[in-house]
Amino acid sequence: MKKLFILLLVILVTACGTEKQKKIEIGITQIVEHPSLDDVRKGVIDALKANGYDENKININYKNAQGDFGTAQVIAQEYNNKSDVIIAISTPSAQAAANNIKDKPIFFSAITNPESAGILRKNVTGVSDKSPVKKQVELIEKLLPEAKNIGIVYNTSEQNSFYLTEEFTKAAKEKGYTVKVKGISNISEMASALDTLLPTIDVLYTSIDNTIASTYPLIVEKSNKADKPIIGATKSFVEQGALAVDGISDYQVGYQTGEMVARYLNGEKIENIPYEVVEKSEMYINKDIAKRFGIKGE
Repeated sequence: MKKLFILLLVILVTACGTEKQKKIEIGITQIVEHPSLDDVRKGVIDALKANGYDENKININYKNAQGDFGTAQVIAQEYNNKSDVIIAISTPSAQAAANNIKDKPIFFSAITNPESAGILRKNVTGVSDKSPVKKQVELIEKLLPEAKNIGIVYNTSEQNSFYLTEEFTKAAKEKGYTVKVKGISNISEMASALDTLLPTIDVLYTSIDNTIASTYPLIVEKSNKADKPIIGATKSFVEQGALAVDGISDYQVGYQTGEMVARYLNGEKIENIPYEVVEKSEMYINKDIAKRFGIKGE
């Protein structure tokens, strides 16, 4: 009898211990892998760890859709069944999550305009990475005073890219620039778009666009051959060969998102956590590229 009691006690203690150790399942969905979005994801994970949510408390399941919206939808459906919290990095991934997940918290990150993306719900919040386009136009004015024609390539199917292209074009025209826009629908069209556009412009502007980010080495290569400088929208573009950017840090966008998730995990209701916009921008200049174009100082 005594042995039976001890056995039952051990089972009870073990069961209680297992219950206490149950981890929170977090699903991270990302439309595609490239340095900008990867930095966002790193920021999310680092913020969670800094707030006490490490591998002992949470289990992170990460999937990327390889640039395919249909795959993003499938990932969202899977997370709806298996995850406690969903973090959607990029506009397409957030749209897929909002379409398929109604009763679990969704935190978006790296979305330019959540209103026009149509993702705002009671169970959805997050952090916007809206670019300070006026500052970026002023950066061109400052670093490249002789420039008159600005070129933009963007993916017409990416809502955030369409929005930023319109906003940048408006700001540039107010400063007297001619803006030449080339729309593409997939990565395979990038090379020919650049070949057509680069001979007609003085500077190329690269906005927050997943197709742009995924083909940045090609963009840098062709721009260098054409001897045309690039002004980017994120720090990672400068690190890959753009001349300069006055923009936000992708890592900071992710970190701010991770802090928001931690607030929810600490007990705040998601409907009481409004979405945020990263306000602070910083200037980054690629000194090697600046030297190539005869630009001194900042």
